[in-house]
Amino acid sequence: MPRILLVAILAMSSTLLFAAEDMVTMPTRQGVTQSYVLTPPDNVSPDVVLILFPGAQGKINLRKDNGQIKFGESNFLVRERQRFVDLGAATAVIDVPSDNRSGMDDGFRMGQKHATDIGFVIDDLKNRWPTAHVFLVGTSRGTISASSVAYRLKDRIDGVVLTSTMQGSGTTGVKRLGKRVLFVHHRFDGCHETPYAGVKGFSPQFPLITVTGGRAAAPGECDPYSAHGFYGVEAPVVEAIMHWIRQEAYPTEIAVPAKGN
Repeated sequence: MPRILLVAILAMSSTLLFAAEDMVTMPTRQGVTQSYVLTPPDNVSPDVVLILFPGAQGKINLRKDNGQIKFGESNFLVRERQRFVDLGAATAVIDVPSDNRSGMDDGFRMGQKHATDIGFVIDDLKNRWPTAHVFLVGTSRGTISASSVAYRLKDRIDGVVLTSTMQGSGTTGVKRLGKRVLFVHHRFDGCHETPYAGVKGFSPQFPLITVTGGRAAAPGECDPYSAHGFYGVEAPVVEAIMHWIRQEAYPTEIAVPAKGN
């Protein structure tokens, strides 16, 4: 096949891959809007809806540019959203609200305003798929959002998945949640705020999937393309999470041979 034709086909396939994605913006609190990226499965009603909270300051810079949806996609949960969708889930990637455009600090993530905003997102998703189960999924600092929002809205969700979990008061609320909770952590996560030893403190109260292997770490141990972001082991991690959500058999250990960059 001529190279030019092959490139054109690949480009078309890439466009179709996320063709159903939409940017949803809704009013929440007085004078505030909340936006998220909606990615539903094709031609099927999802049994699970995942609300995904990225790490760092939670800012993905979601916008429309010449009619095209654009946003930062390096975060583990953001770049793997299609893999969740391929397994039958719908995903909603949360951006910062309009009154926190520079990013959310931990205090905001743990507060009522954040929960109020996400409550509107849950309402919107349940209006689309009334029978779907709602799970909050966070990674790194996003685990503070997932934990805190879950605690405040516990009657409106079915469970929580925490990956590369932050240590500290922001995530301890899950111990009193009364909902299903899963922890997923790389044994060699080098980020100083998400040590593997710290998440062991939540076991055996909650299930833990321990991950090893993948690709060599990026220069920064807290970067998304490192063990902290499950770089090189994304597929089995996503599959294990979906098995747990559906209450199917899942591995408690995921071991993939280490690879170079």
